Amino acid sequence: MPAGLPGSTLAQNLANPSLGQAVLIDALSGPKGSPFDVGSPGTASTGAMNTGIGYGLNTGPINIATGTNPATAAQAIKNAGFNDDKGEGVGGDSTGIYIGGGRCNAAAQGLALPVPYTAGFVPVGAGNGGSRDGGAGPAFTGFPHKMVTAVATVANGGVVETGYVNRSGVSILATESVFGSASAAQAAPS
Repeated sequence: MPAGLPGSTLAQNLANPSLGQAVLIDALSGPKGSPFDVGSPGTASTGAMNTGIGYGLNTGPINIATGTNPATAAQAIKNAGFNDDKGEGVGGDSTGIYIGGGRCNAAAQGLALPVPYTAGFVPVGAGNGGSRDGGAGPAFTGFPHKMVTAVATVANGGVVETGYVNRSGVSILATESVFGSASAAQAAPS
């Protein structure tokens, strides 16, 4: 069953919710129709959410504080424990997100060898106006995120950097950074 968003009604959660505080969801079970989207008809679950442990579309804003040396957005991001232009699970395959990569071959001679995903596995986000999935099936996909920095004031829902939208729930100022939500859905899991 796809992820339900806090702040969306049951009817919205059964469709393609976007209301309420931004949350992170698992790309393989959160979007409607994703590989592990299972459950009873007429229900939506929060079981597909992840904590992201320190990550989130409502993280920040990160600003250049007094004493940031050098006084740059990149250094402020680094001081906050993040990397500019990065999100969770960025890498070659899904082993950084799932133990063994999240899937295996069928057992043969007692062995089920890992076959990590190479596309569509990066955690996605929704809420504060961002939809849970791309809304086109049968392979529904979500919207990944990465750290982006504003060059001017950007309201919630506004473009921070090309292809990435502010879903923090607040306006951010020039040189402030947040995890921006991609405006294009990622590739289908494979």
